[in-house]
Order: sequence, then C-alpha cells, then structure tokens
Amino acid sequence: MQTPFLHLYKSFISSPPSCQTHNLYSGFQNALLLPPICNFRRPNDLVRRRIVAQSYKPNDGNSRPGSKSKATLKGSKDNTWSVDNEIAEIEKRKRKPKGKRRGKRLAGGRKGRILVSATMLIETETVLQTQEPVIKPIWRTFASSVSGIWKGVGAVFSPITAEMEPIEIGKKNENLYDCYTLSRIEASPSPSGGASEIQRRINWVTLNPYGELFQVAESKDEILVDQSGVDSRLPKFESFNLKASDVMEEDSMGDEPGLVYFEDGSYSRGPVTIPVGEMSESNYYLTPTFKFEQCLVKGCHKRLRVVHTIEFANGGADIQIMRVGVYEEQWVSPANYEEQSDNDAPLELKPFSQRKRTQPSELTGSWKVFEVSATPIYGEEDVFEMLGESSETTPYVYLCTEALKRRNLPESSVSFREEEMVDMQDVSVMWLPGGVTAYVDVKKDGVLCVGVGWYSDEGMNLVMERDYGLDGNLKEVRSKSEMKRRWTDEHK
Repeated sequence: MQTPFLHLYKSFISSPPSCQTHNLYSGFQNALLLPPICNFRRPNDLVRRRIVAQSYKPNDGNSRPGSKSKATLKGSKDNTWSVDNEIAEIEKRKRKPKGKRRGKRLAGGRKGRILVSATMLIETETVLQTQEPVIKPIWRTFASSVSGIWKGVGAVFSPITAEMEPIEIGKKNENLYDCYTLSRIEASPSPSGGASEIQRRINWVTLNPYGELFQVAESKDEILVDQSGVDSRLPKFESFNLKASDVMEEDSMGDEPGLVYFEDGSYSRGPVTIPVGEMSESNYYLTPTFKFEQCLVKGCHKRLRVVHTIEFANGGADIQIMRVGVYEEQWVSPANYEEQSDNDAPLELKPFSQRKRTQPSELTGSWKVFEVSATPIYGEEDVFEMLGESSETTPYVYLCTEALKRRNLPESSVSFREEEMVDMQDVSVMWLPGGVTAYVDVKKDGVLCVGVGWYSDEGMNLVMERDYGLDGNLKEVRSKSEMKRRWTDEHK
C-alpha cells in the first residue's frame, strides 16, 4: 500500500550541510527516510517575498513531479516572511479592476459553501483578567493523558482550495479520500534514564473512492445514506482488522525543544527555530521542510490533530505549504488492554468526507476567551538548570488571561482555480469539515502564525496557535478555549 506524502518527510528537519545529509530535531522520528530535498536556484537579489501553497496529488505514475499549483503573496524585501499587508493590498488593487475578482465566488456557486477566506476580523477586545503565571504542566501527567488506544478518521486537504484531496491511490488505480486509523500510544522509560518517552504506532486503511459527500450531493446523482448520515457505500470501521493493516507512522516523542504541552493532552509540536536569513553560495540549494503538529482535546476522550507540512526556501523568503492533514480520534482503552479494544467501543466518528463544513458566520459575534500562553525563554538555560529543569529542553513561561472578543466576517471568502496565481491574503483560513479551521498567516508585524481551530455546535471553539518572529525563533504558543455568548439572543 502506498504511504501518504506527509510521511515521506522526516519530522523537524534542520538546515543540513548538504543535500545528502540531514540533521534532525528531536521529535516524532518517522520510520521512513527523507529523499534529498534540493532546489538548485541561484541566489539573487530578492525584490519580492512570497508564500506559496502546493496542491499535492498522489503519485499514480502519470503525474509529473515538476507541475505544481502555486499561490503567491507579494510584499517587499525588508520583511523575512513577506512584509507589509498594506503594501500587498495596494498592489492587489492595482492589479485587479474594481468589482472583479480572479476565481469564482463560492457563495454564488455551490449552495453558499465557503471553503477558504481571509482571517476573521476582531472588532473589539476587552481584557477581563490580565496575565497571571500558571504552573508548568508535569511531563508524566501529559504522557498519561495521551497514552492509550485511539480509533480515528483522517483526510488531507488542498492548501489552495481547501477541497479534499486523495490520500492514496487504490489497487484499481482509483483515488481514495478517507482513512481509518488505530493508534497505540504508550509511555516507556527513556534509555538515558531521564523523562519517559512516548511511543506511538499508527495503523491505517484507506477508503472512499467517491469524494466528499456534500460536494457530490450537489450533482444530480442520488446518494443513499444510513441512519447516521454516512454514505451507505462506505465500509464501517469494524469491517477492517486494523491491527494487521499497514503502518502509517511509528515514532517516539520526548520532552524535547519545540514541544509545548498541556496536562489535558493537548500540545503544539514543531521546530524551535526556522532557518532564515540571506542566502549564500554554500546553502542556496537548501529547502528545509518542517512538520507542525497541533492537537486539541475535547472532553479528555476525543481529540483533533492537524499537521501542516511547510517548506522554507531562500532563507525563509519563500514559504511553501505542501500538505494539510487532519485526524480526529477517540480514546478506547488503556494501552495495556489492547487485546480487548476491538469491540469495547464502536467508532462514533464520521469520516471527514461525510461532514458539513463550519462557515465564517458561525464564528462571528461575542466570545469569552480563556487563553494559556507559553513563551520560550532564550539564553537562560543555566538559570533553569539551577531550578532543576533539564538542559535538553527549552524553558517556557506559562501565563493565562481572559478576554471578551467580538469577531466579524472576513473581508473575502472565495474559491480559486488551481491554475491561477492568487493573493494568499484571500486564502489564509481553510474551512474544513467537522468544524475544523486551519490557517497559516503572516500578521502585519511580520509574525508567522500557524493555527488550528475546532468548533462544536455547543458554542465551544478550541484554538491552538504557534507564532514565529522575524528571526525565525519560536515566539509564543497559545491554547484558547472560546465560549460563544448566546444569552443576548435568548432574551429577545
């Protein structure tokens, strides 16, 4: 069975000295090897900075590796990521006649669904509680929270259009869009005698050659669904023996730099530093690729993992979003009861192709936001060693705050044709099935933000955001719990 594209990349690749050798950040170490990543472009005087997104297609033998769909964000030279959004907005207005937009507006097309949009606008923000220190979560508590047997579903989406993409090519050369997963996660003693390591093994099977249900349902073809609203043609989770299926990923995680975790099992994982700066003759061909995995937990027994794979070329001047993978999982049993986990709890999760997408209007209005932030402290390792902190980890300061925010609709919500060169200002947020939002955004001050959200109909929105500064260093990680203020409408 063909392995998904994401796992052809090693986790957390640092700047290697050559195309053939790569030094790895500690993290989930994939069992598969990374092919050489070489981009033989001569360095030149960069007058534009750009963010591009690549729409990945599984290699079925017919696709040409050189053909890539790209979207471009243009700015000036001074900012590492892409500078001024105001300059980009002025240039965009000059390029496009007023009243016209490249691409088709989805709201005027397929029943008003919005797949991509600009960032949501914050109208007002009132601080209810200023920042206060929070005790750093204990590693063994976090390890206990993530351990166990997890059943789940997964899918991948285009970074350009947010449409569901094939996750694999089947035996009959058909595209398969969904997958079932079975994860066994267990904390084991570290070989070095330090903190325990978290071992993870994920088995998977792929399914669904029909595509996204609500997209196909807009055609004239009649689709039969069962009582749960799932396409009756799709097999159930219980019809597969996932223990004997292919291994999607097998890796381990320790208390390493770049990992920010919380006691409920949520976490944000990625590199501490992204190599940025001017290109030279010795490293112009390097394109470091990093995997950013962020996990949100709901009610302890359900969690969402969103994995962005992003390539940084030209010293961080070109940021290419290569893949967005989404996985939702439910806890079944402790890891030492694996043999009894087959029939204890049936999978209650629909495949992502069978779910509706959250729309921007559902996240508008007033929200009460409780936020816990973790800020890395650089250059203070000696002080933290005196306090008993490990020298191998990055010290973090945890703070909490509470605020009341009011959000409005984004300025643009459009759907783009893949062959078009489009302004990435218009496609910062991907509105994915199951209440999931994913975004890679450059703020006005040049900070790069990789974020995910998970909205539920109960009026709760969970958010995890990871910020990098202009120097390429991790600046802050934020975990938010947002509750929608609905009582204003109830009294009318």
